[in-house]
Amino acid sequence: MKHARVACFGGIHQAEVIDDKLKLADGRIVAQTDVVWMTPVEARTIFVLGLNYADHASEISFKAPEEPLVFLKGPNAVVGHDGQTRRPKDATHMHYECELAVVIGKTACNVNRENAYSFVKGYTVANDYVIRDYLENYYRPNLRAKNRDTLTPLGPWYVDRDDIKDPMNLGLRTYVNGELKQDGSTKDMVFDIPHLIEYLSSFMTLSENDIILTGTPKGTVHVYEGDVVETEIEGIGSLKSTIVGDETFSR
Repeated sequence: MKHARVACFGGIHQAEVIDDKLKLADGRIVAQTDVVWMTPVEARTIFVLGLNYADHASEISFKAPEEPLVFLKGPNAVVGHDGQTRRPKDATHMHYECELAVVIGKTACNVNRENAYSFVKGYTVANDYVIRDYLENYYRPNLRAKNRDTLTPLGPWYVDRDDIKDPMNLGLRTYVNGELKQDGSTKDMVFDIPHLIEYLSSFMTLSENDIILTGTPKGTVHVYEGDVVETEIEGIGSLKSTIVGDETFSR
């Protein structure tokens, strides 16, 4: 099942995706084009993996890490499907990053990798934009590079864990203005999902609706104001965002 959160009829509603329609929790059926898409869950702590695909690490002249390279995002960074992401006027190096996002379903502490998937609620698509102008280095990620408001589109929905047979063998693709730019597979992760859950839960408690962004493969290129970026993951969905400039925002 695909689960969404949408704004319509003056409120925010939980919804299920049925064919090309949305069924709200109260039973009403609406078109996908008649809603504002929220993030599929209200994100708590967001864990972000750096350099978790060896080909991407090589692409930007870094070697893959020997243990997970993790940093955090706040919920301010996320924005829903078909939303707008701000590109600051002084930015010259802004890249998309198509990533499989793992949504935690229940409290997890000291989890063994053999049981890790039982703590997963589902999977969604993330676009972990980065503004590399502000990056100190990949081992001390600068907040301004990765944690800016609207910099992380998430959605459109999440898919139940059991509906994805093998999350470690999914195609990831990114299109910029309709042109394919990135094409990879989750099978190329350095640290797989069970490893990440085991690692993170070994020193901190994970909670429902925490989200793990699992990294991106090679193929990142610059994006500019006006670009429409679509990140898609096999079996999950396609997430669209539009790059806008400072003048669109009030501050």
